[in-house]
Amino acid sequence: MAKRKKSNFQWIKETLELKPDHHWESPPEYNIFVAGRGAVRFNVPRGWISEPQEKSFKFMDKKPPDDDCCLEVSYNHLPPNDWTLFPLKSTLKKIMEDDSRDVIERGEVITVKRQTARIMWCEIKFIDTQAEPREAFSRTCVGLGSNIQCLITFDYWADQAEQLIPVWDEVMRSLTLGLYIRDPRTGLAFPD
Repeated sequence: MAKRKKSNFQWIKETLELKPDHHWESPPEYNIFVAGRGAVRFNVPRGWISEPQEKSFKFMDKKPPDDDCCLEVSYNHLPPNDWTLFPLKSTLKKIMEDDSRDVIERGEVITVKRQTARIMWCEIKFIDTQAEPREAFSRTCVGLGSNIQCLITFDYWADQAEQLIPVWDEVMRSLTLGLYIRDPRTGLAFPD
């Protein structure tokens, strides 16, 4: 068996001047996050701190350790296949059941309607014990579409739910998988 080559994957941040007739659109208080030329795309609040990780990308409302929430995304390119039969709902339920935190409540699986992707998410409420015990929520989303699989998590304090749930709602509303951008200066997207 041949040895697998170690991946030396690194995130590259590049700022480009948009063309006057560009097609990028987001609510005024949001920026558009695009990974893998459009493999994964969604809106994230303007002004949030972004931190690339080895295999994911994190967004926080403030610089750690003062952050009150964390939105994290990772994605994988899947081999060409008919992924419509993949048991997404039961897989997400299993992920949520296996959560090792002190879970005090579990929500139902929510399905987000999309023509080109299957997107589901679920929420747990838990007691965070890093400092003094405090109630928190964690939302997990799994998406499959255009041979892309994404995982998005969002952790936030229960007492800040009213202001942070709209952030999650906008991420879910704007989540797009596998709509590749040929020229990022125009934002013109084409399906794979």
